[in-house]
Amino acid sequence: MARRVVTQLLDDLDQSPATQTVVFALEGRKYTIDLNDDHAAELRGVLQPYIAAGRRGTGHRGTAVPKKTLDFDPAAVRAWAKSNSVIVSKRGRIPNSVLDRYRAAGF
Repeated sequence: MARRVVTQLLDDLDQSPATQTVVFALEGRKYTIDLNDDHAAELRGVLQPYIAAGRRGTGHRGTAVPKKTLDFDPAAVRAWAKSNSVIVSKRGRIPNSVLDRYRAAGF
């Protein structure tokens, strides 16, 4: 027996047939919405002045989250930790306790 499964995308605003999926981010949260062409154009039109005036950010998994600037060099902290027998992972976040000791040492 043959079977055909048809998935129809519906506009999330009015349940009409959707033609596209729009992904956007606001305040660090990523949103996905299925829209028809008219609603997608309306959304883009409303956002356009804000997009034009804003700065493009990069973030984890495509979200527009500003990248945090570190006030220390992670490689230097890890090298200091290794030379002073302080245990710290080779990757990932450096614990505040290690940073405190690094800074207390005058770096």
